[in-house]
Amino acid sequence: MSINGWIILDKPLGLSSAQGVAAVKRILRGVGIRPDRIGHGGTLDPLATGVLPIAIGEATKLAGRMLDATKGYDFTVQWGTATATEDAEGAVIATSAVRPTRAAITAILPRFTGPIDQVPPAYSALKVDGQRAYALARAGETVELATRHVTIHELRLAESVPDNATLSATVSKGTYIRSLARDLALALGSVGHVTMLRRTRAGPFRIEQAISLDKFEMLVQGAQLEQVILPLMAGLDDIPALAVDPDEAAALRQGRRLFGHPATPGTYLACLGSVPVALVEIDPEAVRVLRGFNIES
Repeated sequence: MSINGWIILDKPLGLSSAQGVAAVKRILRGVGIRPDRIGHGGTLDPLATGVLPIAIGEATKLAGRMLDATKGYDFTVQWGTATATEDAEGAVIATSAVRPTRAAITAILPRFTGPIDQVPPAYSALKVDGQRAYALARAGETVELATRHVTIHELRLAESVPDNATLSATVSKGTYIRSLARDLALALGSVGHVTMLRRTRAGPFRIEQAISLDKFEMLVQGAQLEQVILPLMAGLDDIPALAVDPDEAAALRQGRRLFGHPATPGTYLACLGSVPVALVEIDPEAVRVLRGFNIES
């Protein structure tokens, strides 16, 4: 059985993204389905839950686009305690008696909305001289990571009690919520760390579409896989379709350019009827293939 599409996993606490993919693969193999290619579209820490897009078959060619996609998160900041990892896993490295008020938190959020500069956590998968930053940090080395430019599209306070606050954020690629929480606490005259992190959106995929491993296994074993597999095109909801005829589709599948197409320049999903043929870029000269799909009509 050939599958090309997406499973939007609601990743549970304590599982790495790779383990989430392995679990999906195991469940599929349990009913005799062995995908030739499977991967995820954006890592979630083991201590995070929520939207983990898992690409199967030809959809794996689009997994890289998920890395660049806008993400949404709900997260809780514990005030008064900073940890080495900036989450609940690390050792305490600083404390503060300051507990920001709801009014103070709300007042400072505009400073962290829009384009901002951010230093990623030392305990991250970024590389320093060819080694993962978290590996160096765990070895006791001082890790210095370069400031990066990110965009916080939206940041709002959902709930505030004396010891912690829960916020919702919509952010650009490369944003670390742990760093955002750290910087918010410091700007409020305190210190803090993340105790809950849940991804609510990854590109076009939302938490409402996500499914738990238990429910996924139940549906797969009940021969209801079609209820949880989203089509390949679901990962391209923001890309307009470009209708092509059989001859044009054949040319694109061979990686050849098309000339004289009247469409406006931009990125399109070329389709033969309802079948995706290729992700293409149209410029004033030609239609060029970015990613071709091997899907039969």
